[in-house]
Amino acid sequence: MISFGKIVVILLAALVIFKWNVIRDELSPPPDFSAQHPEGVVLYATDWCGYCKKTREFFKQNNIAYVEYDIEKSAEGRAQYDQLHGSGIPLVMIHGQVLRGYDPEALKAALRIQ
Repeated sequence: MISFGKIVVILLAALVIFKWNVIRDELSPPPDFSAQHPEGVVLYATDWCGYCKKTREFFKQNNIAYVEYDIEKSAEGRAQYDQLHGSGIPLVMIHGQVLRGYDPEALKAALRIQ
């Protein structure tokens, strides 16, 4: 029979594994590459990514100015993406906040639009 203490340890380990990106960013915040651009919004993407295309469309529909780096063609963009612990695309940085994947509601919240 598994004790209550073991269950708690297992649950805590699972939480750390599944939320590692959040924990890591809280302990060691990523560099704010968006501050280097007046737009305050940076998209790390590729040409072939469908969700990257949706992110571009979202920005266009909402009149959001942004800077884009193709992480397969731009050495600077790839270096920044790596420093942000990029593990998928699109990766968006909005005024220092890192958003992973295409999530319109998260984009709206970070941009403070409705």
